Amino acid sequence: MKIAAIIAEYNPFHNGHYYQLQKAKQITDADYMIVVMSGNFTQRGTPALIDKYSRARMALMGGADLVLELPVCYATGSAEYFASGAIALLNQLGCVDSICFGSECGDIVPLKNIASALAYESEEYQKLLKSHLKCGSTYPVARNTALAETLDGFVPFDVILGYPNNILGIEYIKAIIRQNSSIEPFTNLRIGSDYHSYRLDDTFSSAISIRQSLFTQDNLEMVRPQLPKAVYEIMQESFHKTFPVFSSDFSSMLNFKLIQEREKGFTEYLDITKSISDKIVKNTFKMQEYDDFCDILKTKEVTYARISRCLSHILLDTFTEDVAKYMDSGIVFYARALGFNEKAAPLSKLIKKNTSIPLITKTTSAAANLYPLGRKQFEHDVHASHVYECIAGTKYRHGMRDEYRRQMVKLRAAD
Repeated sequence: MKIAAIIAEYNPFHNGHYYQLQKAKQITDADYMIVVMSGNFTQRGTPALIDKYSRARMALMGGADLVLELPVCYATGSAEYFASGAIALLNQLGCVDSICFGSECGDIVPLKNIASALAYESEEYQKLLKSHLKCGSTYPVARNTALAETLDGFVPFDVILGYPNNILGIEYIKAIIRQNSSIEPFTNLRIGSDYHSYRLDDTFSSAISIRQSLFTQDNLEMVRPQLPKAVYEIMQESFHKTFPVFSSDFSSMLNFKLIQEREKGFTEYLDITKSISDKIVKNTFKMQEYDDFCDILKTKEVTYARISRCLSHILLDTFTEDVAKYMDSGIVFYARALGFNEKAAPLSKLIKKNTSIPLITKTTSAAANLYPLGRKQFEHDVHASHVYECIAGTKYRHGMRDEYRRQMVKLRAAD
């Protein structure tokens, strides 16, 4: 039995994701596909457009057999944290043979070479990196130059490290190396619009263009060609009832947190340096909209995405000390199932036989199966879901749904 995995956000699940899922099955020759997916908050530090249970159902309808939630401290972390958490989760299942990810280059060899160099960071590489940084180069340029000088046949910066899916793929491979995992990485060429494109294409638009279209036009019909039929039906059923949800919806809640904690600063939160904290404190009373505040705080050295992640850490109480403990003690302490295809019963049996961490299918029983540190990580996920539900429930007047009462999505044979 071959088990392959995809690490994703599906924010939302679109035609490109469907293509990639099918392609991953083909490339890996997998019998079953596991998806590790961000929950209600994403790696860009923003809330998901539509809740994690709806997105889990989309993934199942698109060909996934099991959808697991990536703990929120990694789902909203840097590319390195995101990849480390996802690979650790898959590795501890004890039965995953491979992962497959889309990339702009479509070639696993240069990605492996770069990942290996960054995982081990030879003395020569470290010296060259420091030298270029001292000469005034930005970190990405210094890193690329150092790699070019230490790797034979290295592909230029703008071909590999200039593209987000390549960078994330490198982080997956780096995590596999550092965790001494036997999982084999595969990649396929990403199709359709550029990851950062805000323009809707004919059928293969980026997730960001779909989100932006819904934000500016508020018209689900406009994005219909970009979505598999089953996904469109899920979104149509929930449109203006539970979604769409945008970062701007969290502006008041974030503003309250900033005012509440302004006096002590924000350095206790993940990824927030003293200089970033000082700038947040200085500009707190300029905060009106979440996105606009990111624009105020970003600099040439600190990107919009990093600022957005920092603000999400404040919003969700993601503390550096807690994440450091997780990283030191095993990274991920459970596998939380958001959705399952009942046709994949053999996969469930295989995981239960081989996993070194609890497979959580019922939220109410999680605490009894987790040690204190794992329980703390799980409760943080629940807290993040309640923050999301507080805003979404108020926006659409459906009330706040209790995460402890939510049921895993099951795809039955008749679906």
